[in-house]
Amino acid sequence: MTHITGLSHVAIAVPDIAMAAATLERRLGLKAGPVYENAAQGVRLAYIDLGNARIELIAPIGPDAPLNKFLEKNPVGGLHHVAFNVPDVADAVAAAVSEGARQAGKTGSNVHGHAIAFLNPRELLGALVELEQT
Repeated sequence: MTHITGLSHVAIAVPDIAMAAATLERRLGLKAGPVYENAAQGVRLAYIDLGNARIELIAPIGPDAPLNKFLEKNPVGGLHHVAFNVPDVADAVAAAVSEGARQAGKTGSNVHGHAIAFLNPRELLGALVELEQT
């Protein structure tokens, strides 16, 4: 069984982080932090810290970024994935796979250097799930 220790973040894919951050600040009073770049994943991102979890705004870097496929189907953006904290990504992936889930892509790292892996939404109620080692 995967040992999830908490909710890390909910990611919202957007075409423009600055515009999305301004919209959320104006309409909901939520303030985004600095923008980071994860070239390996082809995204720019910014977090909104909620205390017990975060909202992650993600936007593609360049025309070949995988996130562009999502934005083609959802041009104004939308919920992209939910991320859970786990003590060990490799163990969590192995546990999920042993119960019928499939890993989507390869294990990588986030902008903070933590190991991450994604699980295919087809086996998880249609939701793309990220496992983040904390």
